[in-house]
Amino acid sequence: QGFARQRKATPTSLILAPTRELVSQIHEEARKFAYRSWVRPCVVYGGADIGSQLRSMERGCDLLVATPGRLVDLIERGRISLANIKYLVLDEADRMLDMGFEPQIRRIVEGEDMPPTQGRQTLMFSATFPRDIQMLARDFLREYIFLSVGRVGSTSENITQKIEYVEDADKRSVLLDILHTHGAGLTLIFVETKRMADSLSDFLINQSFPATSIHGDRTQRERERALEMFRTGRAPILSPPLLRPVGDLDIPNVKHVVNYDLPTDIDDYVHRIGRTGRAGNTGVSTAFFNRGNRGVVRDLLDLLKEANQEVPSFLESIAREGAGFGGGGSSRGGRSGGGRGRGSAATRDVRSFGGGQRPQYAGAGGMGMGGGGGYGGGSGYSAGGMGGGGYGGSYGNPSGPGGNSWW
Repeated sequence: QGFARQRKATPTSLILAPTRELVSQIHEEARKFAYRSWVRPCVVYGGADIGSQLRSMERGCDLLVATPGRLVDLIERGRISLANIKYLVLDEADRMLDMGFEPQIRRIVEGEDMPPTQGRQTLMFSATFPRDIQMLARDFLREYIFLSVGRVGSTSENITQKIEYVEDADKRSVLLDILHTHGAGLTLIFVETKRMADSLSDFLINQSFPATSIHGDRTQRERERALEMFRTGRAPILSPPLLRPVGDLDIPNVKHVVNYDLPTDIDDYVHRIGRTGRAGNTGVSTAFFNRGNRGVVRDLLDLLKEANQEVPSFLESIAREGAGFGGGGSSRGGRSGGGRGRGSAATRDVRSFGGGQRPQYAGAGGMGMGGGGGYGGGSGYSAGGMGGGGYGGSYGNPSGPGGNSWW
């Protein structure tokens, strides 16, 4: 029995994701698919009791969902072997790089006992694919297919985007007006700091709006309770800070996203408002804008125009002011620092297209070729031995030659 408790888990499938909330959600979905099968999914993440996670793996672990940090910890303890991995999935790849996980990811994929690229199928998913993500794909994937659903890094036309000019001192009163007007349904409010998340939540409760907040300083139990209260509608207003503990979660039925504090990176804006208008549903996004946000004005203008949204005149005016001081054109710079306009690395395959390599794109109708595919409003990489079609648009029908796609 002592030996059994110390044996290594040897999963055949590994899914890496950036946050404990996201890996927990993926694990719950995996349990549904594995019901009454021989497949045993397990989940490991930091901030929770490692003993219970180890006991779960001891009962069998075929599909492992993990955050990079906790997985490295368990590998160092000799409790997990990756030698049998056949399927590797990196979800929200850009978020994992944003959060500084690249060294751990490279160690997991390249520095341990995981089979090389030709011995596994690898898939990467992300709402944005700047050059640094594509370089990761180059290293981790073999003869991969690049699928773009819509325009990568853009927003869905299912979301009605509203930009309001609001000075900082007026934000609370304007927010109350919005909540009175759009009171029904789940509302996500994004703010800048943890302190602001708690302060705004307390303010809304005092104004008779059921609300809760979530951030990294809360215990795992507190975070899970806040998410459950939000999902079930007992606290239909959730106020997370910029640190995005819920920014990557797929929470159904979110009707309204409010950017109380606009981010400085347009990709964060895209991720945030993408919490609504999902799977063909409609949603509303409201952003509070003032001159303190002028650094993102050009990117915001581009996004609104691309999604056929109304462009407020004050945005155009502030953009012209910036141009008068040498502001230049839209940058869409992202993490890598380079521009990311329509024809740039974020929207297309950066590999040379010689030697028979051709980019594969999926438009609104969707298409897929080779092994696997992308979904939703982002894009995906896929490589490996399985044939199959990708999903285009918002969960459209699979297309392209081949079958057996396990999506």
